[in-house]
Amino acid sequence: MDELTKRVIPCLDVKAGRVVKGINFVNLVDAGDPVSCAITYEENLADELCFLDITASSDKRDILLHLVEEVASKIFIPFTVGGGIRTLEDVKSVLNKGADKVSINTSAFQKPDLLKEASEIYGSQCIVCAIDVKFHPDRKRYEVYLNGGRSETGREALDWGMEACAKGAGEILLTSMDRDGTKDGFEINLMKLFTNNLSIPIIASGGAGNPEHMSEVILRGGADAVLAASIFHFGEFSIQETKQTMKDMGIKVRL
Repeated sequence: MDELTKRVIPCLDVKAGRVVKGINFVNLVDAGDPVSCAITYEENLADELCFLDITASSDKRDILLHLVEEVASKIFIPFTVGGGIRTLEDVKSVLNKGADKVSINTSAFQKPDLLKEASEIYGSQCIVCAIDVKFHPDRKRYEVYLNGGRSETGREALDWGMEACAKGAGEILLTSMDRDGTKDGFEINLMKLFTNNLSIPIIASGGAGNPEHMSEVILRGGADAVLAASIFHFGEFSIQETKQTMKDMGIKVRL
């Protein structure tokens, strides 16, 4: 496993057709047009791109398929799409519009067989289970939240991660809501909890403030890939700088 190159994945959080970025899932600010952002990231050597329609689930509406199609037609790197994926038909539509992988969050939790059916039809390599997690201070454990972090479930995070893996998810996109947008670094303990107990790749999300943070979550947390938004969107660090730092710290990356 360790010999695989580690991936750097910019994330486009899309609301009303625009890329946005917030802190702890709120206070969103505009960060540009999704298609031009996607093209720029490909030119800057992103390994993959993630596109999340962040209000599709809470607004109970379908994903913006025209945008998915437009982005997919302009880039050649692997492209993951999530937000508002509720049915096998949704999975099919997104893959037909050019996505390489589909990320399912709320609906996977509510109907775990969706992961099973989708992975059986399309292959687990293109089914990503996204899990949004917060630390619960009273119960002293990490718990799962749904609907873009708006709904508490009370379920222990690793317990759900293990079920998602058993149902056929090929990858987990693990977001620490406590760290989201804070730029304080990734939640290493949460990452270790998952990487020590699951055999599928885990993508770290929530907290990237600099390239050292990304290196740390790989070296100390065992992450297979790092996902970041604001530090790339607002030009604080480039993907190339990030990869160079990772390489200097002994991590195998695609330069």
